[in-house]
Amino acid sequence: MKAILIGRELGGKRGRASLVAALLFGLAFSMAAEAPKAGIVRPLSDVKFPAGDGPDCLQFFLENGDLKTGPTTAIMKAAPKCVVPPHYHTAEEQLIIVKGNVSTGMRGMPETVLGPGGFAMMPGKAPHWFTCTAKEECLMFVTFDRAYDIVWLKPGK
Repeated sequence: MKAILIGRELGGKRGRASLVAALLFGLAFSMAAEAPKAGIVRPLSDVKFPAGDGPDCLQFFLENGDLKTGPTTAIMKAAPKCVVPPHYHTAEEQLIIVKGNVSTGMRGMPETVLGPGGFAMMPGKAPHWFTCTAKEECLMFVTFDRAYDIVWLKPGK
């Protein structure tokens, strides 16, 4: 009933046609903007870790997203005894341990050793660091909620 009244206010048939056309255009535009992304299925054995921009003992593989715009999901591999010194990101970082033991620290919190299934969330700009304390490599999934950046801090945490 309301649509009919709006159509009359807009000039009868032409008004209704214009309204319907505008609604259809808006619906088509929103559907095109929200087109579904292709899914990703990747066995761990297919991951090829390139050299990263951090410590030589750490490798980073982007699983999903765009580092320049975010959000992103990546997998990291750290060699035994790998130390990632204090740093922060503008984005919130979430870390889930898959393999190995990782000692994680964040300014204002005690260092904690996380094993497989362990989780840490570092708010944007919160200084943090970690060490792979396992005798074998450590594997971790990491997510960033917006564009990726990294700011290395001076030792001393």
